[in-house]
Amino acid sequence: QVQLVESGGGLVQAGGSLRLSCAASGLTVSTLRMGWFRQAPGKEREFVAAIPWRGFNTNYAESVKGRFTISRDNAKNTVYLQMNSLKPEDTAVYVCAAPDPLTGAWRYWGQGTQVTVSS
Repeated sequence: QVQLVESGGGLVQAGGSLRLSCAASGLTVSTLRMGWFRQAPGKEREFVAAIPWRGFNTNYAESVKGRFTISRDNAKNTVYLQMNSLKPEDTAVYVCAAPDPLTGAWRYWGQGTQVTVSS
């Protein structure tokens, strides 16, 4: 059974930093492309960042490029999202995602962790 458990969210002032963690079980993050998404109140879920299973070709939403960094610790089977220079518009529930190994489509989702950035 696949489980993705996020942690590290909280309340931070604009300009501050947070590091989110996504601990995975039932799958091996080193063999899969992993991603982060977010959903703000009243808005659609949107892509934030992804990291390939091999290599360093990460990709980011334009809105977070240069401020957020996705990384992976294979030994801990955990994916991270380092968020710097946070803005009020980054306020959202952040959700970790993993794909279906056969199709590559995002299939597994965590419960999410709330990030609130005050101005």
